[in-house]
Amino acid sequence: MRVPCVLTVMLTCLVLASCGSSSSLDDLAIQRPSRETTSSVVRPRDPVPQVDVRTVTSPPVHRQEMLAWAGPVPEQTAFIPPAKIIAVPAPPEKTVAQLIPADPTMRPAREGRMQIYSRRFRDAKPINFGRASPRKLAVHGVDVSRWQGDVDWVNLRSQGANFAYIKATDGGDHMDPMFRTNWRNTKEAGLKRGAYHFFYWCRTAGEQADWFIRNVPREAGALPPAIDVEWNGESSCKRRPSREVVLEKMQVFMDKLEKHYGQRPIIYTAPDFYRDNLKDAFPNYHFWLRAVAEHPSKVYPGRRWLFWQYSGSGLSHGVDGRIDLNVFHGSEDEWHDWVTAR
Repeated sequence: MRVPCVLTVMLTCLVLASCGSSSSLDDLAIQRPSRETTSSVVRPRDPVPQVDVRTVTSPPVHRQEMLAWAGPVPEQTAFIPPAKIIAVPAPPEKTVAQLIPADPTMRPAREGRMQIYSRRFRDAKPINFGRASPRKLAVHGVDVSRWQGDVDWVNLRSQGANFAYIKATDGGDHMDPMFRTNWRNTKEAGLKRGAYHFFYWCRTAGEQADWFIRNVPREAGALPPAIDVEWNGESSCKRRPSREVVLEKMQVFMDKLEKHYGQRPIIYTAPDFYRDNLKDAFPNYHFWLRAVAEHPSKVYPGRRWLFWQYSGSGLSHGVDGRIDLNVFHGSEDEWHDWVTAR
C-alpha cells in the first residue's frame, strides 16, 4: 500500500512540473522577435524594448521603421513648420490707394496755364526798334541747334524762354546730334517746344519729309513743326531752283508733315529768300520771320506773321555763347489760346 502511494505522489509531481515548464517556454517564444519579413519592412536586429502602457497616453510613433529601398522614412513636409520669415510691414491701405490710381487709364487732371516768364535776355548787338520793340510783346522764346551745346533749360526758361524751336534734321540724311537731348530737356523744364527742318534744294521733298517724320516724335501739345527755307551759300547744296520749283517742293514737304502730325507747318524764312520766292505765297500758313535790324512790317510788307526772330546775338544765363531770340505776335492770353488749340 505504501509503494503505490509513493508512486502516485511522484507521478503527480512530474505532471505539475511538466505544466509549469510548458508555460515558461511559451513566454520566451512571445518575447523573441519574429524572423518573418515583408517585401518592404526590415525588422530590427535587437528586440523592441517593452513599454509600460500605463505611462503612455497615445500610441507611440515608431521613427526607426526603415524602407527596404530608400533608407529612413522621410518626414511629411506638410507638417514641418516653415522657417520664420521676417518681412517689412506692408504700408497702410490709405497710402497704397494714393500711389495706385483706381483707373490706370485715367489721365491727370488738366493743369492750368503755364507760367509766362518776363524777358531778361541781353544782346551782344542790341538794336533799337523804337516803338515797335519786341520788348513790348509778352511771350518770348529761343531757337537752338548743336551750336548752343549743352543748354541749362531750367535756367534759360527763368530768363524768359517760354518756348523753343529745336533743330531736328537737315536734308534727307542728317540729324542734329543735340536734338533728342534738347527735345527731352525742354519738356522737363516746362517749355513749349517744336522741331524744325532745314530744307535742302538738292534732295526731293518727299525724302526730306520722311526723314523728319522718322526722327521727330508725334506728341500731343507740341508746337507745329517748322520748315526753314533760305538760301545758304555755306551749304554743300548751292542750287537755287526757280520760284515754281521752290513752291512745289515746299508744298509736298508741308503736306506730308501736316498729314502725319495733324498740324499745319510754320514757315521760317529770311529776307532775301522771301523776296525771291514767298511774297504773296502760302497765305493760309503761319510765318516765322527773321528781321534783326528792322521790324517785320518793314522787311516783309503786307505779310502777317506769328513769330519774329529779332536777334541772332542773344545772351543769357543757361547757355554758353549766343542764341537766337524770338517773340510771339500776340498777348499772353492770345498765346494761351493758340497753344491750347494745338
